[in-house]
Amino acid sequence: MPRPVTLFTGQWADLPLETICEKAAQWGYDGIELPCWGDHFNVRKALEDDKYCQAKHDQLARHGLKTWALSNHLVGQAICDVVDERHKAIVPPHVWGDGKPEGVKQRAAQELIDTARAAVKMGLKIVNGFTGSSIWHLLYSFPPVPESMIAAGFKDFADRFNPIMDEFGKLGVKFGLEVHPTEIAFDLYSTETALEAIGNRPEFGFNFDPSHLLWQFVDPVAFIRRFSDRIYHVHVKDAARALDGKTGILASHLNFGDPRRGWDFRSPGRGQVDFDSIARALNDIGYEGPLSVEWEDPGMDREHGAAEAARFVKERMGFPTPGRLFDQAFAEGQARAGG
Repeated sequence: MPRPVTLFTGQWADLPLETICEKAAQWGYDGIELPCWGDHFNVRKALEDDKYCQAKHDQLARHGLKTWALSNHLVGQAICDVVDERHKAIVPPHVWGDGKPEGVKQRAAQELIDTARAAVKMGLKIVNGFTGSSIWHLLYSFPPVPESMIAAGFKDFADRFNPIMDEFGKLGVKFGLEVHPTEIAFDLYSTETALEAIGNRPEFGFNFDPSHLLWQFVDPVAFIRRFSDRIYHVHVKDAARALDGKTGILASHLNFGDPRRGWDFRSPGRGQVDFDSIARALNDIGYEGPLSVEWEDPGMDREHGAAEAARFVKERMGFPTPGRLFDQAFAEGQARAGG
């Protein structure tokens, strides 16, 4: 059976869920990856109202849609980050509270645990998100960064996420980190270090997104093969490098969509990600979960892009494994002829 193609609606939360369900169904999606913001999914309501989760399923079903995952990236970002005024704009008011950083971090951690509890009420096994990082600002080692400071950052991550993953484990829910700059894990080696920091526990895996690897010159297929047992969910997003000798992959403090940037996101199939190789690698590791379009392209109308992306993923990434090698036909033909 082909993997379901879903739309992550985190970038569509300015629209009511009902509106984006209508559109997603028209564009050919099989389901929605529900973000925990806007009116798309509310963790508190899910836990307080026994009818809320079934109402969400019913709403999706009216449009022929399903859901396979919840995503709470924004809350997760605050757990390990150096919290500042930027986070007030992305976390719920009850998580921000008085804005004192340690309190924000603790409330964000509880909200992520509550998201796993809400996932259980939805009948789901995956929560995607971010971790944040207390050491991202130390990426360039000047002033010189002692190894002890990096080690302390990974310890902070482990100290904060092990108790969260304990609760995920009790609930039977997996966490899918979207490996991504500004997170504790942003490439292959930092991902290995993060897993070592938390004892390679099985609750912690990855929401694979090739776009964030591509622009760093990290091979997305190598990532799939290295962490084949921990690809719990997949985002389909493209990116393109545009290095012209004037800027680099750090992008010069220029915002997305500025043509002077050294890279930017693209609609699937319009960038430099090799989705054919990714689909083959996912087949090789036996991944059967959703292919969830996270649509971001600053140079294209989003409704045109989302509709195009649904067709692209189904046509270019939906092929099943063969079940047998093509040249088996020769031996089988000979056996029948000889019989």
